[in-house]
Amino acid sequence: MPPLVFAGEARTLRESLALVAEGKGFVLQAGDCAETFAEFNADQIRDKLKVILQMSVALTYSTGVPVVKIGRIAGQFAKPRSADTEQRDGMSLPSFRGDMVNDIAFDAISRNPDPQRLVQCYNQAAATLNLLRAFTKGGFADLSRVHQWNLEFVGSTREGRRYEQLSNEIDRALRFMEACGIDLRDEAQLHQVDFYTSHEALILGYEEALTRRDSLTGDYYDCSAHMLWIGDRTRQLDHAHVHFLAGVQNPIGVKIGPTTTPEEAVALCGALDPNKEPGRLTLIVRMGASKVRDLLPPILRAVQHAGHRIVWISDPMHGNTFQHATGYKTRHFDDVLSEVAEFFAACHEVGVWPGGVHLEMTGESVTECLGGGDEVLGENLEERYETTCDPRLNARQSLELAFRVAGLVRA
Repeated sequence: MPPLVFAGEARTLRESLALVAEGKGFVLQAGDCAETFAEFNADQIRDKLKVILQMSVALTYSTGVPVVKIGRIAGQFAKPRSADTEQRDGMSLPSFRGDMVNDIAFDAISRNPDPQRLVQCYNQAAATLNLLRAFTKGGFADLSRVHQWNLEFVGSTREGRRYEQLSNEIDRALRFMEACGIDLRDEAQLHQVDFYTSHEALILGYEEALTRRDSLTGDYYDCSAHMLWIGDRTRQLDHAHVHFLAGVQNPIGVKIGPTTTPEEAVALCGALDPNKEPGRLTLIVRMGASKVRDLLPPILRAVQHAGHRIVWISDPMHGNTFQHATGYKTRHFDDVLSEVAEFFAACHEVGVWPGGVHLEMTGESVTECLGGGDEVLGENLEERYETTCDPRLNARQSLELAFRVAGLVRA
């Protein structure tokens, strides 16, 4: 099959991430926990992009630094699971591992791994990328349309009103520049955005099949996405995921959890960023709100002392998941925000730039995470709990978090 992305695009992302590593930018990496075949349509892709654009505008306007926009999209179809099997009513079947591998329906045929799903993932990723490119380069992302990114069900909320006020300020700024004689039609940055794709490189057969040798440089790139990351469960130095991604020149991320030692972090940097190139490696911190403040500073110091100029990103979602009394797996907005704040505090202590956030979110009005401005309660979880794996922030919670994170960046 043809590549989904191009090596030159991955190199451009590396250049942008190099600026983030120097404290001259901020990363917003966001999207679905796991993409599905069932929820694949243009409206959902558009609404997810709308929220990410809203969040990036809030961050850029409030902080004064450019925001690198990376979606968990067009490839995020596989999920690692803590158990190989799932039990229901005395029946044991293989765990659901994402639509790339098997089906969520609980029967033997659905849970049987099917390699044809790899082809369906490729086709869906290609269609998603085609639509994203049309939206981001074809006028939809024009800054003059900033009001139109506000979703109808968000507009009447506190977050929506705050965003609308921000949109009005941007309008006034654009009119001011025009009044000063600046021809905004020639400013491409105002009419289109760079939007990159990423996913966890979990199913290596899929990643290997889409790896290509770049005709310009002779280097190998994994052309399934612009950026790939290694999960906290598969980051062992002597295992296949680290070895494989060490051989491609895409920007690479690694999730590091509460069991990561400073020595392990430095060893991962040595394996994946041996030449200490800014923009090559991102460490995505997922430790939990109660742990990150104590566990992260020694890791920050060790990596800094080793001379690696990497991007540090907070993933405040995965370390704060718990089982609610109703039986639903959920997260609380306050815990998510707390981990980001503690991540910023740890970076400030060591003198490292907090380079971004990594979020599981959707453009839909789901009720999967507790709290937020409209206060999703435990009894609300069942109303629109639609994720196939982990709970996601809804559009209102995502926008509120963006404003709160912008305040942390300014501080």
